Amino acid sequence: MKKNSTIKGLLYISPWLVGFLIFTVYPIVMSLYYAFCDFNITTTPKWIGIYNFNKLFSDELFWKSLRNTLVYVAGLVPLGLFVALGVSLLLSVRKLKFVRLFRSIIYMPSIVPAFGFSAVVTLFFHPYMGFVNRIIESFGIDGPLWLSSEIWVKPTIIIAAQWGVGGAMLIFSAAIKDIPMEFYEDALIDGASRFTMFRKITLPLLTPTILYYLVTSTIGNMQIFDLPMLLTNGGPNNASLSLSMYIYKHAFTYNNMGYASAMSWILFGIIFLITILYFGFSKRFVFYIAE
Repeated sequence: MKKNSTIKGLLYISPWLVGFLIFTVYPIVMSLYYAFCDFNITTTPKWIGIYNFNKLFSDELFWKSLRNTLVYVAGLVPLGLFVALGVSLLLSVRKLKFVRLFRSIIYMPSIVPAFGFSAVVTLFFHPYMGFVNRIIESFGIDGPLWLSSEIWVKPTIIIAAQWGVGGAMLIFSAAIKDIPMEFYEDALIDGASRFTMFRKITLPLLTPTILYYLVTSTIGNMQIFDLPMLLTNGGPNNASLSLSMYIYKHAFTYNNMGYASAMSWILFGIIFLITILYFGFSKRFVFYIAE
């Protein structure tokens, strides 16, 4: 009976298994092989050992794109956490009316296609006709060039990305809703203030969700691609070039698939190490409700 059930189960999920093996496992294995090859898609892969990895050490643009990516992560992850948690706390107020409507409005921008979103960002942050600079100039101050400035381009992208904070907001809202109300009732009886309840009850019990956000947000932002690509194409002077964009250009613009595969595995290694560090430090700040 168990054998028959296993066979039936495998048959039912066989379409997914086939797709997973062909479109996920096979590309991963082949990319590892190509990382050690001279391969430009149109020719047969030629084994060259660790040459692609050695080449990375002298590739200034690789290091610049990696630094840009780390800057994106350092800005997007904490700012996104602050905004998502702050909005979810505001929407968790009991007496607030139309909470579901507000949540839907805040969530909607996160499902807008990247192309349409980039058009809105360009309209807002245009150096001469943008909505933001018009507001700044009304106070007699010359606004920055934003996306056209090497200094301002990464902060602009980091700020603009908060438009899509709706998904994280819903996760934190659900986590706040799961905190037992008895904890707050007991704290009120003891005379605790709202800030004390947030610091002693809400924040500690949200730490598992915060850990989840840190891991998933870091993984996603280490692969940031669409906003820098659509808004600036890596410019000006490669100031917004991310590592994913640089990998894409080598793979599909320069047809240097072997070198792109090597960079992809370097990116994977960095993400893996950061994730391990998160879980290692999580024992110090993550708290769980005892069953």
